[in-house]
Amino acid sequence: MSSSYQAVLWNRQKRNYDISLLLWIVSYFFLFTILSLIYYPHITIETLVIRASGSASFILLHLILSIGPLSRLNSSFLPLLYNRRHLGVCMFLLASLHGIFALLQYHGFGDKNPLINLFLSNVDYLSLTNFPFQTLGFFALLILFIMAASSHDFWLANLTPPVWKSLHMGVYGAYALIILHVSLGTLQSEREPLLAWIVGGGLVLIVSLHIISSLREQKKDRPKDHPKDCLKDHSQFRVLKHQGSGYIPVCRVDEIEDSKAFTVTLSQERVAIFRYGDRISAVSNVCRHQGGPLGEGRIINGCIVCPWHGYQYQAENGSSPPPYTEKLPTFRVKVDEGMVYIHPHPLPAGTLVTPAEI
Repeated sequence: MSSSYQAVLWNRQKRNYDISLLLWIVSYFFLFTILSLIYYPHITIETLVIRASGSASFILLHLILSIGPLSRLNSSFLPLLYNRRHLGVCMFLLASLHGIFALLQYHGFGDKNPLINLFLSNVDYLSLTNFPFQTLGFFALLILFIMAASSHDFWLANLTPPVWKSLHMGVYGAYALIILHVSLGTLQSEREPLLAWIVGGGLVLIVSLHIISSLREQKKDRPKDHPKDCLKDHSQFRVLKHQGSGYIPVCRVDEIEDSKAFTVTLSQERVAIFRYGDRISAVSNVCRHQGGPLGEGRIINGCIVCPWHGYQYQAENGSSPPPYTEKLPTFRVKVDEGMVYIHPHPLPAGTLVTPAEI
């Protein structure tokens, strides 16, 4: 976190990440060039750059779209999520290199502006074999440009997280356009089925990962308004007493590890219930930065730390420590005979709630 906007908040992890990414790109271009010269000895430099940059950006886009669901399935992938923006910007730069060289090679030697010629040279939109696939790539690149240009936290803060998140969901639209761009373009001229298998396999991988992670997330979203497991070894009288005041039993104290959280869904909202020492507090599970799952984080040095990007919040009031200004909705908590009760209606963001004593 930073109290002021900076181009990049460099740290050792980001440097290692970017160095590894740069080495991968250089190695990929080198290997792609060697193999291309072996199998296509008469290939031109322009065509080589178009194919290398296009395929590299296509691979990186699949990695970017896989990081989210992989992180939901296994926390080992969180470091990739932490630096995903760098990956996205590099992917956009490679895609831009691909687009610029393709535009100049195929539309730059006529008497019309290359961009105008891109849209007017072929208007056969009703044909599958002669579809103007390059226009699909143009609009995909335009979406990626908007995302890359707005990737900084300045835009996240000023557009507000929900709007920024909706804007960056456009990556799926760009992915669909790119799949069509490749399918109606390169695959039409390929005699070998290898590329078709690669493109199809990538699509199946992305869809499968998102379905699997979505099914797992649905289990977490099952409402706990009438939890049966919480009633075990607890008197029905006490449960009804607290429910009469609006509180709902959600878990036992011993189900929450110290400095960690138990996540529950109440009134269609996820709540992270944190235990720290002999105290328990509850806040919204959604980080104000990019919607990270706070319940999968932990309390470090007295603050809840988001597992995605390290944003911090005080457990008792949901507010980030000064000079930061992010705030979370908080929830009223009670503990009775080892059972944790939560009032399901959130309080305004930043509201101080006295922690429940164990």
